[in-house]
Amino acid sequence: MSSWFPMLTVLSMFYYICLRRRARLASRGEMINSRRAIESNSRALPMSVEAVQYAKEVLDFSSHYGSENSMSYTMWNLAGPPNVYPSSGDFTQTAVFRTYGNWWHQNGCSTLPFKRTSPSFCSQDYVELAFEEPVYPTAIHILETYHPGSIVKILACSANPYSQTTPTEVRWETIWSAEPTHVHSPQARQFTPCIKEIDFPTNLLRLETNSSLLEYYTELDAVELHGVKEKPMLSLKTVAIDMNDLEDDEYEDKDGCGIDCLTNQFSSSSLRDWTNNGYFDKLPYELIQLIISHLALPDLCRLAQTCKLLYQHCCDPLQYTHLSLQPYWASLTDASLEYLLPRCTLVQWLNLSWTGNRGFISTSGFSRLLKVCGSELVRLELACGHFLNEACLEVIAEMCPNLQELNLSSCDKLPPQAFSHISKLCGLKRLVLYRTKIEQTALLSILNFCPDLQHLNLGSCVLIEDYDLIAGVIGAKCKKLRSLDLWRCKNITEKGIKELASGCPLLEELDLGWCPTLHSGTGCFTNLAHKLPGLRKLFLTANRSVCDTDIEELAASCQHLQYLDILGTRLVSPISLRKLLECCKELILLDVSFCSQIDSRVVQELASRFPNVSIKKSFTQ
Repeated sequence: MSSWFPMLTVLSMFYYICLRRRARLASRGEMINSRRAIESNSRALPMSVEAVQYAKEVLDFSSHYGSENSMSYTMWNLAGPPNVYPSSGDFTQTAVFRTYGNWWHQNGCSTLPFKRTSPSFCSQDYVELAFEEPVYPTAIHILETYHPGSIVKILACSANPYSQTTPTEVRWETIWSAEPTHVHSPQARQFTPCIKEIDFPTNLLRLETNSSLLEYYTELDAVELHGVKEKPMLSLKTVAIDMNDLEDDEYEDKDGCGIDCLTNQFSSSSLRDWTNNGYFDKLPYELIQLIISHLALPDLCRLAQTCKLLYQHCCDPLQYTHLSLQPYWASLTDASLEYLLPRCTLVQWLNLSWTGNRGFISTSGFSRLLKVCGSELVRLELACGHFLNEACLEVIAEMCPNLQELNLSSCDKLPPQAFSHISKLCGLKRLVLYRTKIEQTALLSILNFCPDLQHLNLGSCVLIEDYDLIAGVIGAKCKKLRSLDLWRCKNITEKGIKELASGCPLLEELDLGWCPTLHSGTGCFTNLAHKLPGLRKLFLTANRSVCDTDIEELAASCQHLQYLDILGTRLVSPISLRKLLECCKELILLDVSFCSQIDSRVVQELASRFPNVSIKKSFTQ
């Protein structure tokens, strides 16, 4: 045997390890850099037959434009093969999220962002899709039919939603991610990102979106998953690797590493016994606190491992007054919360949105956290928190006497009786109940015992029987109300609008989109404009009866108006719109999509005369 054989064997093993490591480090959808590639002449290993499948079912989502009782513009349209593609435009058979653009989150009544949110986390909405067969993904095609470009992250889950056995471990792995992008064309496209290889089969994908740079609502038609059932072997027809890529980069996935640090490494026992802290010994305590206050949570965890002085600073509860754990939803568990407890005694803002699903957080783990931080808590974000149950809301009511803001958006697993506990939070100023199962009795109790409410979201609350009664109580009890969302409330009439306008003179934002029982002929919209001169945002979406009289009254009475949506009306003429634009100098957005008298020529003429106003006009083709 040749003396070179052992050396060749070692080199071959080293080369294989290099290839595996480079494939593993490929993140954010980037495969091996082509500039460094030197293609081998070796023959590729055989691959399994590729399977192609569309989503079988939509399991979960954060919001949608459509109704809970229909299919139009809902996330459920993502199940099955495409309905619209390759056509472009606004179609009811597609999936549409609730918001778009930056303006939605920049108006006067919107919430302030958390100070310490990880800069790598930019997701605003999500949808989870189940497929028939688990596969090792080789490609994903997302069919976007209108204003594409919202997808910022794709994740794969190791759990099979159709399995009869409970998995011992649930892993979410990012297979592609990117920054929000602005796509100039609203035309349909097939989006095929370059995904990362994973080491487990999956039939559960999660798409996360950010629509802040989009000009209008994005519309998704279908998701096509390509994959093989057997784990693909690493082909020898891979590219050669630049040796600079072999650095020990343990911080590629910053968010995941941060939570691992919380549960495994955030311990003083792991620190070396340093006797010299360098120049930090000479800095005032407050200055060091100010410096590290700019770090995101994962970076704070890493810094805590450098020396005992910085460990003490990183464990100071003053660093955790604003605590957003939403970016770490994929790995946040009861154990993570347990390690955070000593540092949470002064938390005032807490964001647990999207966390705890599939058993990651238990009722007892959530309760222990609130027992530590509840007395100081002012703001609590729990959107899409499907771990929540009645016991959790009871704990919130008991442990958070100073709570002013509570977000339960899309907590659609909460039973109706659970919401009665919210009435004990008498200091509430903001309450978001979008897409929840709250019933009328519980809501009336909340309105009676929470007179300081300033912001209330009841969008898509389908179990409320009499919105006129609700509007009357709001007008009688909530005199400080500044924003009210009644999106898709099914039975409010001019009676409720009249009592609302008379009782809440401070209203600045009112969403009456898709409220089919409101009719302009009753004078409800003109009365609204007359009684609420401070209106800045008014959505009358899909109300076919809105007419020139309503627009002219808005122009005369609501001159601070900034956002107006009259999508779908057939009775508004270009003349009244010109008058509105001339009188409302602060107007930022005007949606006239599907307004039959406002064609593209009129939109272009108005846009040229009023360049500071974004005039929306959707199309189909």
